[in-house]
Parts: sequence; structure tokens; C-alpha cells
Amino acid sequence: MSLDSHLAELQRKHVDLQREIDDAMTHPSVDELEIVKLKRRKLAIKDEMERLKDVQTRH
Repeated sequence: MSLDSHLAELQRKHVDLQREIDDAMTHPSVDELEIVKLKRRKLAIKDEMERLKDVQTRH
């Protein structure tokens, strides 16, 4: 998988997680801990995207 395609896949996952978070926050029955876990996953993906972009700019 090329770096660009990997970044595109991470971006897609990031957007999907945001939708999942938005959806979860509209349902009062959703556990706050679950929302926190989703936000942490989203942040981890963002961190990975930033790391890969940094690697890409160095080449």
C-alpha cells in the first residue's frame, strides 16, 4: 500500500469515527465510556496521519 493510499484510508476511518461519535452522542442511552474510547481511537488515527505526513514531507 502506498503512503498516499494509506493516508486516504486513515482519513476515511477518521471521518467514519466522527460520524459514529456524532451518532452516539445523539442517543442518551450510549455509555460515556464508549464515546471516550471512540474519541481516543479517532485521536490515534489523527496522530498516525500526522506522523505519515511528516515522513512524506521529508522525502
